[in-house]
Amino acid sequence: MIPPYAAIIVAAKTRTPDEVATVIEAGATHIGENYVQEGMQMQTSLGPKARDITWHMIGHLQKNKISKALRTFDVIQSVDSVDRARAIDARVEPAGKQIAPILVEINIGSEEAKAGLSPDEHEPFEEYMEQCAEEISRLEHVRLEGLMTMGPRVGNPEESRPYFRRVKKIFDQISALRLDRVDMRYLSMGMTNSYHIALEEGANMVRIGTAIFGERG
Repeated sequence: MIPPYAAIIVAAKTRTPDEVATVIEAGATHIGENYVQEGMQMQTSLGPKARDITWHMIGHLQKNKISKALRTFDVIQSVDSVDRARAIDARVEPAGKQIAPILVEINIGSEEAKAGLSPDEHEPFEEYMEQCAEEISRLEHVRLEGLMTMGPRVGNPEESRPYFRRVKKIFDQISALRLDRVDMRYLSMGMTNSYHIALEEGANMVRIGTAIFGERG
């Protein structure tokens, strides 16, 4: 059961417009896409149904796709470096916006196949994350609104708990800094197999696909 304070991001990767339209009709208000092109195509296919949705970029964002992403998505959850935040900041006004809400992605399990800031590469990690937040706070057209993590791929979701707990600690530390242009509103953690653990550890945003749509065909 998802508590009322938690936002559900419907992960629409590989799903059809008809499937996504059905969940919108059922009350979904947040849709996440992994790729810029797929997000653009989905919005075009949905037509008017897309207008009342908050669109989230939840996959890796290449620098050459930033301008299109800014015109397509309301929130970019997958900012994996200060340099990526700076590149977004430089493109916000040309994309016709004033502010771009972002989340910083943390690869909390330091897994080679995943994007995000990795503890193994940046210890002491808590201090490094505070420094990143301070640098992002100096950008004029970017607003840091929280953190995103997938958690490590494990067989037993319970094994994700200490990782989610560490990200929540970092979230709280950044919140306590009270930086300008930083509004730590969202802790986006957990997917279909681990969202219940993530919620117990402080997530207020979860990204769910399979539990909503069923297994992919």
